[in-house]
Amino acid sequence: MVLYARHPRFTVALLILIFISLVMFASDSASFSSVRSMAFSKSGDAALAEVFALEETHYEEIVQRRQQLIKKWGPTPEKVDPFPSHGEFYTLWDFFLPSFRCPHRVERIGIMGDGGKWVCGLERIAPKRQCNIYSFGVNGESSFEADLMKAAPGCQVYGYDFSVRSFGPEIEQDRDLKSRSHFFSYALGPEDKHSAADDPKMYTLRTLMDRNGHDFIDILKVDIEGNEFDSLSTFIDSFHGEPLPFGQLQLEVHVFPGSAWNDFPKFLGWWEKLEAAGLRPFFSEPNLVYVNLVRGVRPDLIEYSFINIRGDHELVSNQPSSPRSG
Repeated sequence: MVLYARHPRFTVALLILIFISLVMFASDSASFSSVRSMAFSKSGDAALAEVFALEETHYEEIVQRRQQLIKKWGPTPEKVDPFPSHGEFYTLWDFFLPSFRCPHRVERIGIMGDGGKWVCGLERIAPKRQCNIYSFGVNGESSFEADLMKAAPGCQVYGYDFSVRSFGPEIEQDRDLKSRSHFFSYALGPEDKHSAADDPKMYTLRTLMDRNGHDFIDILKVDIEGNEFDSLSTFIDSFHGEPLPFGQLQLEVHVFPGSAWNDFPKFLGWWEKLEAAGLRPFFSEPNLVYVNLVRGVRPDLIEYSFINIRGDHELVSNQPSSPRSG
């Protein structure tokens, strides 16, 4: 009031200025909301498809660079040593980089050490009323599966490991999580061998999905000490080029010395099979815990996370169909 009495014109002008500023701010906010709304509406399937198309272009460039690296150290695949020991500056993993960008949030789920995994787009899976998590290789530690179920209340987890009798304490000691978990002492393999005489009993992934009444797996974790190669090859081959029925794959790859897969051409062929099926690596993490525990070993264990860019699911579509959940 004192300001108005002494400077009436200045006070009126100031009030008008404040009023105009508030109107402009409200207008800008409305415009921002409108733009954001348009962005989200455009970020429907068309915009998401554009992102995937761009990432695929980048990924094809990396595949070409892989061929260049083979020529440098080969010059043919048969001449490439997966883990050279004569001063060469590469390992097998340098040929298979996680160079596809997941268009959603990427986060590490589970314990910070060995056992945790990198996941793409959990925020898109978590709201689902029904979802399926398959975990092969439990080994008494289930922080990854437990944290997934905590984030996604509609998820059921199916665990398989013939070397243990249950999930780890992270699930077994939580009543809610245990009620949504299903454990079986089975092995994952390239063929079905589960007669009374078979120990352990072995099932293919496709057979297990049929037994559980599932058409789709939201998150597939595989850590089975070298048996991943034949098991996944059989699964991929069984679909004869059709999209694989899972959204993403968290896979530990084991290339032990002396194994059949410690052969660059053979490993390359297997990796290219994954790529042809639509799997793209978006994260990798060498298993340094293994290197630290077993001093002197090669870095021949690595965690990869793949997104499946084919099919119709939450990671590639904003309006996916609803598969059978069992």
